[in-house]
Amino acid sequence: MVARYKRVLAAFYRGVLSVRYRVHLKGEELLKEPRTTLFLPNHQASVDPQIVCSQLLRYTDVSPLVTEGYFKIPIVAQILHLMGAVQVPDLEKSRRGVEVVAGLSKVVVDALASGRNVLIYPAGQLTNGGLERVGNKQGTWQVCRQLPDGVRVVGVRIQGLWGSMWSRAKTGKSPDFLWTYLKGIFYVLANLIFFVPRRDVTITFEDITEEAIRYAAEGRQPFNRFLESFYNVEGEEKECCLKHFFYN
Repeated sequence: MVARYKRVLAAFYRGVLSVRYRVHLKGEELLKEPRTTLFLPNHQASVDPQIVCSQLLRYTDVSPLVTEGYFKIPIVAQILHLMGAVQVPDLEKSRRGVEVVAGLSKVVVDALASGRNVLIYPAGQLTNGGLERVGNKQGTWQVCRQLPDGVRVVGVRIQGLWGSMWSRAKTGKSPDFLWTYLKGIFYVLANLIFFVPRRDVTITFEDITEEAIRYAAEGRQPFNRFLESFYNVEGEEKECCLKHFFYN
């Protein structure tokens, strides 16, 4: 019953997001295969988890790792609990984040071993430019070096959101989620819903299981460099800023 509610909610939310975002999927045939999967997306903007998860739920269930701050936002918290999201410390703000990486890795590995699909952002934060940087982060590497047998790793490359008001392009800082959401609602209403300028977003899914296991065995740095090469395969993405009003 819960799974059905999640699918219905996801379908409704895809409709809401489609007012502003024209989403193109590549490699979505992978999502139709009934295999336990670890999804690893890049992180261009705060809105991309909403877009990615709503699209994934068309095909399969998924539990995203979400920073604790989002669980403090009314309504959002209820939706996250319904989705089975796993609450994790905000590594940008919490020094204790380094201390709990091992514990979080175990939670993810155990979830995968039990057959749950999990979504993790390897960089752990929004990108600061047109290239994704994983740097020295170790959470995803720890998971992949302990990957349960039979679990698939799917890389998720998101393009088109660098320059969005949900990104760090304008201020260099992560946007306030609630305030940005309210602005988004205002822009939709100001454009009479049907005339909202739409942003093209491309999401590419690729099976990177063999490479992830091989590079994870070589060490953290080789693994993170591999992920960066996957995300940045088409080079640095140019900032794309759309107008907010159709009559500008």
